[in-house]
Amino acid sequence: MAELFKIVFEGQLRTGVDLETARLNLAQLFKSDVSDMDRLFTGKPVTVKRGLNREDAQRYLKALNDAGVDANIEPEQPVTWTLEEIDEAVAPRPAFEPAASPYAPPKSSVANDWPAVGELRVFTVQGRIGRLRYLAWTMVLTLVGLLLASLCFGIMSLSLVAGGLLGSVLLLAFVVISIQMGAQRLHDAGWSAWLLLLNLVPVVGSFFPLLMIVIPGNDGPNRYGPPPPPNTRSIKLLAIAWIFVLALIFLGAMMGGLQRIQEEVEATTGEYEQTLPYDDDSDDATQPVVPVDPADSGDSSDSEDDQ
Repeated sequence: MAELFKIVFEGQLRTGVDLETARLNLAQLFKSDVSDMDRLFTGKPVTVKRGLNREDAQRYLKALNDAGVDANIEPEQPVTWTLEEIDEAVAPRPAFEPAASPYAPPKSSVANDWPAVGELRVFTVQGRIGRLRYLAWTMVLTLVGLLLASLCFGIMSLSLVAGGLLGSVLLLAFVVISIQMGAQRLHDAGWSAWLLLLNLVPVVGSFFPLLMIVIPGNDGPNRYGPPPPPNTRSIKLLAIAWIFVLALIFLGAMMGGLQRIQEEVEATTGEYEQTLPYDDDSDDATQPVVPVDPADSGDSSDSEDDQ
């Protein structure tokens, strides 16, 4: 195998040649910009060319000398192949690490560290639940709330104070559990639980619960955790039953509203008709009085006497 050489330049100039002239000559030699030649004059050895035989190395060195710089020819170490294992060089750890910036965004945990599905917990604002599970849990909570409300009314018939206190505690528990389930539903869509405050906004609060039922959840993990477990058959049945109940309530409210509107229209129409004058009275009042002739009046009186 032929011996190969490389040209090493350390930034040395030939006698009588200034730096600017050398930079211009090297730029012309390498057919490059003058600014690119600055990296050759850092004071450190730079390999200008490698893989040359002796004749090409001598010719290359002469061209550099003519450009006004001194360079050296050094033998290039041949590449050796080995099957022995070598230790990979590890960069030394710096003596100090830069402090974390207080303005840096928080780093979230790696999604691969999460399980495939999340754990179901009702009494917490952590975790995620899907649309069907949210409907099923809401139905169960509503049924339990109705049973406990009937119990409170029974106690109030015996003791008004005890029934009122128990009703207040149960109402507070109902609200807290509803908030916890709503937070998990919003987390499944990647939304913050603070959006539950929109339920207190007029007009918006009428449509936001419906939006919570309609919006789908994220397929994979999000910043609130892994996706919820698949829905079981009981969850699906409860969700369908609750949708049916809500539909009946909506239809009943709509029919009641329409009937109330009809009654108000009929009542308003009746009041308006009562304010109008009757046709018979108006005809009598507007009928003109016909004058009677005295002769005719006397004849009529005589005929009456004869009778």
